This record gives sequence, structure tokens and C-alpha cells, in this order.
Amino acid sequence: MSVLTRDEAQNRAQLLDVHRYLIDLDLTSGTEVPPESSGGGEETFGSRTVIQFTARADADTFVELKPAVLRSIALDGEPLDPALLDGSRFPLTALSAGEHELVVEADMRYSRTGEGMHRFTDPSDGETYVYTQMFLDDVQRVFAAFDQPDLKAVFEVTVKAPEGWSVLGNGVAAHDGDGVWTCAPTPPLATYFVAVAAGPWHSVRTEHAGLPFGLHCRRSLAEYLDVDAEELFEVTRQCFDRFHERFEEPYPFDSYDQAFVPEFNAGAMENPGLVTFRDDFVFRSAVTDTERQTRAMVIAHEMAHMWFGDLVTMVWWDDLWLNESFAEYMGFQILTEATRYTDTWVDFAVNRKGWGYDADQRPSTHPVAPDPDAVPDTASAMLNFDGISYAKGASALRQLVVWMGEKDFLAGINIHFARHRFGNATLADFIDSLAEATDRDVHSWARAWLRTSGVDTLRPSVTESGGTWSLAVAQDGERPHRVAVAAYDLDPVDPDRLALRERFELDVPQSEPDGPHPGRRPALVVLNDNDTTYAKIRFDAASWETARRVLSCIPDPLTRAVVWNAARDMVRDGELAPMEYLETARAQLPRESDLAIVQGVLAFAVGQIGGCYLPAEERPAALGVIREICRALMRRTEDGSDPGLRLIAVRHFIAAAAQPETIQEWLADGSVTGGPELDPELRWRILFRLAVLGATDERAIAAELELDPSAMGREGAARCRAALPDPEAKAAAWERMFADDSLSNYLFTATAQGFWQPEQAELVREWIPRYFPAAVELAARRGPAIAELAGRFAFPLHTVDKETLDLGERCLRDMEMTPALRRRLVDQLDDVRRALSVRGA
Repeated sequence: MSVLTRDEAQNRAQLLDVHRYLIDLDLTSGTEVPPESSGGGEETFGSRTVIQFTARADADTFVELKPAVLRSIALDGEPLDPALLDGSRFPLTALSAGEHELVVEADMRYSRTGEGMHRFTDPSDGETYVYTQMFLDDVQRVFAAFDQPDLKAVFEVTVKAPEGWSVLGNGVAAHDGDGVWTCAPTPPLATYFVAVAAGPWHSVRTEHAGLPFGLHCRRSLAEYLDVDAEELFEVTRQCFDRFHERFEEPYPFDSYDQAFVPEFNAGAMENPGLVTFRDDFVFRSAVTDTERQTRAMVIAHEMAHMWFGDLVTMVWWDDLWLNESFAEYMGFQILTEATRYTDTWVDFAVNRKGWGYDADQRPSTHPVAPDPDAVPDTASAMLNFDGISYAKGASALRQLVVWMGEKDFLAGINIHFARHRFGNATLADFIDSLAEATDRDVHSWARAWLRTSGVDTLRPSVTESGGTWSLAVAQDGERPHRVAVAAYDLDPVDPDRLALRERFELDVPQSEPDGPHPGRRPALVVLNDNDTTYAKIRFDAASWETARRVLSCIPDPLTRAVVWNAARDMVRDGELAPMEYLETARAQLPRESDLAIVQGVLAFAVGQIGGCYLPAEERPAALGVIREICRALMRRTEDGSDPGLRLIAVRHFIAAAAQPETIQEWLADGSVTGGPELDPELRWRILFRLAVLGATDERAIAAELELDPSAMGREGAARCRAALPDPEAKAAAWERMFADDSLSNYLFTATAQGFWQPEQAELVREWIPRYFPAAVELAARRGPAIAELAGRFAFPLHTVDKETLDLGERCLRDMEMTPALRRRLVDQLDDVRRALSVRGA
């Protein structure tokens, strides 16, 4: 597979000025690719591309495309030989200086992996939908392009679609008749932002600020979108207006459509004027308010990209982090400022930040802003699309705002937008813009925070003398931190309650201890109290003892999230026994009121502690503690006062069930005792756990699928079938994952999620040695999206032993594999290594 190198991109950018693309896509002309062709038997669509460009000198260059069949190609009216296509590159040799027009006609393959033009037939009603995902280099699967982010151009897209379909694009799409739709010309865009979505969409439309706004989903989800449409529009309007208060540059496109599309690989994609979301965000079952908040945050995140990413785009993929870090930071911040979701940073702390901490402690860690030489080509670019680029980068920007002040930060952002609108910029350009707005040394800050890897650890030491106390902070690391410190006292009337004595800020590293502060030492001292820096936090012994006893009584949920994060880190670092974490959760979680905290703590307890960090013989006791916590939360919510909290408890009780009787009774009754009634999501959740426990069979799964023949039902059935503790079921699931290349990305994921289960360790042991060569072969055949899923979901992470570690390390050492799979295996094996260390601590 051809990959574009940074050097090649720089040379081509110096040579070419690309003006305009005229793209015609024919979704009615699908043909079967002949069996002798690679990917035989796949349906195709027609693609005709006209590229108008200027060459600044006489030179050779190339254009990219990945066709099923290249029918013709002509330069300035002169036919070229289609047989010259080499991989994904067509050479343009002896190109003369001046204006040129390249015309390419090809048949392109539909995708089942979420890359390029993804095609999906809805099992609920038989309707078919297509949409594009062009990120990185997948535009080449849809049309011919000079495919790199700094060769921006105007795009004019025409689509011929079947009767009864509607078409969405970056610009407003008009129906010209006979199934032909023309999208308004775009401003200059990078190639990977071009978007098309076509099908019999259900659409809800409105206007705001003089622009058309739209929401779109599959027809089978129409009733669910309609219920939430006003909420979605309200969040969209609130964020849109707040961004215009913060940014001087107005929204730069002619419309704002949000399409919820099937089998989408990411959470969303920031296509200008047409944001695509995974359609899991169209809720067909009960959800918590935190899940609604997450959906709202993704809306805000993608809207931030309209300015940072779309209006101003990176020059090369080494600055991909800046797009995502900025959108992650602004998504949470704007949501907090503009909507009813005022505690969004609690969710970030407890459910996002750990993603960054974990990634930053693996062998694959990298600086937030990698050295350009560390991203030499497009294959390596995707490897840094991780928790460091999102969560750590957003945390760094949040610390930057604290350090330089929000007013100066926003002033620098607006300088950046004005200077580079509809163009491209680098990290150096961004830092220069910020430096113009402040007297602080932003360049030094950037070197310390953005060009280094790893997580700092801050450890407090509290001393008391003569009726005063002082605080010294030891630092493992070298970054400068501006941190808030909170000092709490036990309530003299109720020793199970805490009262804030004072909150102050200090700079780390310190030149001397902070203080003296008047009074006796506080009962609890919390570093990074408002979570505005990025560092692992520890406690002095007295503070940790207080936290364990009254954690749920700390007044501020963000401070509670900081303490729970610290406890999580201490487990992972072998400083806190996993069962001690669970005992703390047993004592504190039943009194917790913040849904994000309850969700985050229970997810860590079930997934990491119960699934990896305890040996098999201790797992039943851990699951017992988790069920006890869930029962306590369910008793607390019997009066219907907090349905979201109850839903979280019910979900995790199901996941921790060791015996089938209770959840079998719920399934038979169609309701949890005392509520809620079982919707499809809960029914599939119960059936999956019953499959793991060997308490259901294929007949029951088929019956449930008949009740819920939706796409989600099909995924639920695949997950349940793979989880059945039966050798034939495991063999069939293995065949579907590693031999049947027709399995879509979502059905592959569902099957993989069901296959490996801690309760079935002996049954699946024979498959562990087969996994590594099978994953290598699969990744080579099916490409980076499936490679990522094979490494993430199909890996036997439950098998925490040296034999699995040795097999994996031998695979990394001896086998050639795709970069995406290699990166994922390196990370998974490090997680096994860490789990072994935790068990041995």
C-alpha cells in the first residue's frame, strides 16, 4: 500500500496550486467487480473527477486514487494509460509549468469498514444508506485527489442517487431532478473534509442566525430523533452563539447539518457544514443525563473544529493533535458556559483524563506535539490519534489558559484565525499568535508541555508547627504547574462531613514550602483541586485516610473526581490494593450524587479490577462487592428520584452477575424489580451476561433478534452468540472474525467483544496462540480500520499471564504487520504487563 511521506507532500505543495475539484458521483451505476479483480464481488459506484490546478515549474508528480476499475484518465485532453496506476498513485510525468486540467473516471468500491464510501442496508426496513468518511487518506477510495491537507481547493460535488433518496454535502444540496443533486461550491477545503451522505434520510430542519440547520438519521430511527430534535437543536444553537461570542471570525460555511450515520468508526467527524456522528447518539433506549451530556459535548467538540481544523487546517499530520486538543478543550468549556451541562469538567476528569494518563505511560507514549520527523508518512500519522492527542492535549491547553489567562488566550486564538483563515498553519504559527497576545513566555511553556512525554506526579508533605501548617510538594517530572490546593476540615458536629477551610494556588516546582498557614493542619489536603493541570496526584497519609472515610462528602464533585482519579492511578501503579479500592467504593459510592463519578468508578471496578487486576480466584469476591454497591444504589433510588443513577446501577449489576437467576427473572418479567422496564438495550445486556454464564442458548438469541431485528439487535445477537460457552460457538465466531471478510466493522466489534470472557478462560485457551498470526493476516487483508478493531477488541486481554505476554512479544519481534496493528498490540501487551505487576504488588 502506497503511503504519502512528509517530504513528498512538501515537494508537491511547492510544485502545485490546486484551484478546484469538479466531482460527479453516480450511486445508481453500481456493478459487481469481476472475481479476478482484487476485492471481487464488491459493488461499486461511479466516480468522475476534474481537477483544475497550476504547476509552478516543469516537474513530475502524481495523483492518488484507489479504484476498483480505472476507466480513463486524461491530462489537458490527452488520454493517459490507466495501466500506469501503481498502487494508489498515478504518475503525472513531464508536467509543464502552467494551468492544467486532469479528468479521471473510475469505478470505486463501497466500504463495509467505515472507510471511504461506507454502504449500509438497514435490517429493520431494508433501506440502504451511504456516507463518506475521508479522514487521513480515505478520500482516495471515493475520488482522485492530490491528497494532503495543505493543498486546499474549492469543491463542487454532484451526486446521482436512486429515486426517493436525498443527498447531503458540505454545501447546501439542491435537487436538479432525475435523482441528480448539486452541492453548493465550498470555500477552500482540505481533501479529507469533503463529505457526502445519501439515502432515504429522515430529516428535521430549522434555521438559526440566517443559516439552515438540519438533523438527519435513518428512517427506522425517525421516532427517536424526533423526540430529541429540540434538545439537539437547542444545544447546537447555544454552542453556535457562544462560539460567536468567543471568536471574532464568523462561522465560515453556508449551512450546518448533523447526520447520524450507521456503523461509524469514530464518535463524529468535523466535515465542514455536514458533521457526521455515530447513530448510537440517536437514543432508542433509556440513557443517563451524563450520556446526554456526552452527546452534547461531541456536538460542541465538532463545532469547534469548524474554526480550528476546517477554517485553519494543519500543514501536515504532525499537528493533528492541535485540532483535537483544541476541540476537546473548547467542547467541554463551551458546553459548561452555554448549556445546562455546567459540570462537564467532572466527566472529563473521571472518564476522559484517564485515557490520556494511560496512553502517556505506555511504551508508545509521545509528546502532545510530536517532532515532525516522528510523523514521516500517513501510515504513522494515525498512530498518534490517541488519548494524548485528545485528553492530555486538552488538559495542557486548560493549564495554559490558567497560566496565561483566558482573555489573552482567546485574543491569541483570534489572531490565529484572522491570520490563517482558509489556509494552513503549524504549531509554531499557533504559538506565535498566542505570544502576540501576552507578555508571558509561551514558547518556553510549549517546549515544556508540548514537546515532552510522560506524566508528572505531585506528592504533598504537610508539616505542622506552633499552630500553623505548611505544604511542600515533591514533583516527579519537570513541567511547570499552576495548581489549586484545597484544605478541608472535618465538621465538628458531624465528623462524616467536610468543610472547605481555604483554597489557594501555588506554582510547582516550589522554591520553598507554601505557608505558614494559620491553624492546625487540615484533615484533607487535595492538590489540583479544580483539576486544571495534568499530573498524577498523591496524598499525605492523614489526608488519604480522611478521603477514604468521607470521600463522598467532599462538597465539590470536581474535587471528588480528582480523588477518585488518584485512587485509580494508585491501583494501576501498585500503591493501592485493588480490593482496597473496591472497599472504598463500597463505603463511598452509595452516597455519591454525581452520575459521571458513579459511572466512572463502576466501569473501572468491573472492567479493570474485576477483569484484569485480580487473579481468577479473587474475581468472584470482587464481583460480589460490585453487586453490593449496585444493590445499595438501587435501594436508594427505589422512589424514582434518580432514574439515571438507578440505570447505572442496574447496568453494572447485570455485568457483575455471577448467578443467572435474578437477571433471568428480570428478562422474563420484562422489568427490573422496582423498575425500570427493560428496553432493547437492557434486554440485550442481560442476554449477553446470560450467554457468558451459560444460561441461554441459540434459540433464545434468535427469538430476541426476532423481537428486535434492528442494526443494534443484530450486533447484540452477534455478541451473544460469540459469548456462548460452547466450542462450536467459539469456532463459528472465530471464523466470522478472521476468515469472513464480509463482516462489517460493527459486527466484527460485537463478535470480538463476546469472544473472550474471564469466566471461560479454559474454553478459549486454545485460541490464544492463534490470535496473533490471525490478527496479522487479517490486518494485512482488511486495512487499518479493521486492524485497529482486531487489536483493540479481539485481543485476549482477560488472559493475564506470562505465556500470553511471551506470545505477543514474539509476534512483535518476528512478524511483519501493519503499523496500526503493531501500535495496538504494543499497548495491549503493556496493559497485560501492568496487570501482572498489579497482581504481584
